[in-house]
Amino acid sequence: MNWLKQWGGIVLGIVLALLIYITNPFGLETKAVTVLALAALMITWWVTEALPMPVVALTPLVLFPLFQINSIKQVASGYSDSVIFLFMGGFMIGMAIEKWNLHRRIALTIVNITGTSGNKIVLGFIVATGLLSMWLSNTATTMMMFPIAVSVISVVQENQSGNVNYKNFAASIMLVIAYASNFAGISTIIGTPPNVAFAGFISDKYNYDIQFVDWMLICMPISILLLTALYFLSTRILFPNNIKANPQTKLVIKSELAALGKLSKAEKRVMIIFCTTAALWIFKDLINKLGIVRLDDTMIAVAGALALFISPSGMKEKDTQLLVWEDTTKMAWGILLLFGGGIALASALESVGLIEALGKWVADFSGGGGIMLVILITVISIFISEVMSNIAQVIVFAPVVAGISDALDMNPLLLGLPMTLAASCASMMPMGTPPNAIVFASGHIRLKQMVVTGFIMNIVSIVLIVLFCWYVVPMLIPPISK
Repeated sequence: MNWLKQWGGIVLGIVLALLIYITNPFGLETKAVTVLALAALMITWWVTEALPMPVVALTPLVLFPLFQINSIKQVASGYSDSVIFLFMGGFMIGMAIEKWNLHRRIALTIVNITGTSGNKIVLGFIVATGLLSMWLSNTATTMMMFPIAVSVISVVQENQSGNVNYKNFAASIMLVIAYASNFAGISTIIGTPPNVAFAGFISDKYNYDIQFVDWMLICMPISILLLTALYFLSTRILFPNNIKANPQTKLVIKSELAALGKLSKAEKRVMIIFCTTAALWIFKDLINKLGIVRLDDTMIAVAGALALFISPSGMKEKDTQLLVWEDTTKMAWGILLLFGGGIALASALESVGLIEALGKWVADFSGGGGIMLVILITVISIFISEVMSNIAQVIVFAPVVAGISDALDMNPLLLGLPMTLAASCASMMPMGTPPNAIVFASGHIRLKQMVVTGFIMNIVSIVLIVLFCWYVVPMLIPPISK
């Protein structure tokens, strides 16, 4: 049956691509309809899991040059985008934390504080991840929480028995890390890159600076409501775990913490590099304002990884560096390819004008504007972001949305803000946002679980974003003069 499912998915993708190309339902130019057909092929193969997702991500390297969409050099550049190296550096830091057992110590401490019931642990991760993601990039937050979550899952599984569901617990922990990073990231301007990109665009185009406090007053309530919905959805409906608070487990955890003893030299050195990397992510903007150096998240992540390969462990029994190249065999290289393929696809969609065409269609379809236009923009943004880099999406769509709002004489924030927030709330696909990709690499989540949970959270996000932006934005922010 597996081969039937696999070949069924392969054939379905090819048939859909041919139908789109032959019928050209939107009356596009030849190059544009070819890209649309190839996008349908890739997305179908991703959704049906007809082929491994990283393998599907490699198809642009063959198909785009073959059909003269982009040159091989242009396509290949997507696989060396800076975000790829951001992931790579973060994964290496996570590997070092795991290699020297630091993640186990952190995990045991978290479980010891939050309690040993499954739901309390999930809540603890939502709160911790959310608080971090308000000030760190959502990607950096997920990278920091990921190895800790892996260890917590392992610790709970080792010390529980009875009628419990470890698979649900593991899936919920991983999903809430990604989603809490995304949802909390929208609450501040600096919480996620699309926010920064949109605020910068508004400042350049309209000479208007969105105030940090105004952004928080609008977006933090959305974030809190999304995190609350996430907790109840994951623990009560989709992934009940039945893991009860257990005094025996509490004693075991305390004894295991005691057994770990004092921090080893290697743990201390990994901790120093980890905390330094996190501190640089947090204070990057302040450092850049000094004008001495210009840092970004990718540089910091790779610098942290390099430090791990350079620094000796200080352990007599393992007289080596904190990381050696052999350790990278455990890294999720497939996820890096997956994002490269997503970037290549997004670049092709943009280069043939499909994104611009979509903006014009929205403008024509919207008529006189109003709340229906806000709903339409939000729905399109959140679902396009499932297959397109959210930062690239905001950069491409911000001028389109601004043009629509100017043409309809609307406050550009009424359309731009929903578009930006929705781009960071995509929850269905691993390539939707960087945090989604990171947790999907854990192996604890099936694609079907992410799609179902993500679809429900997408609907919740759309409702909250539309209501807050339509009714609250005009109360807090005066119309921007054009």
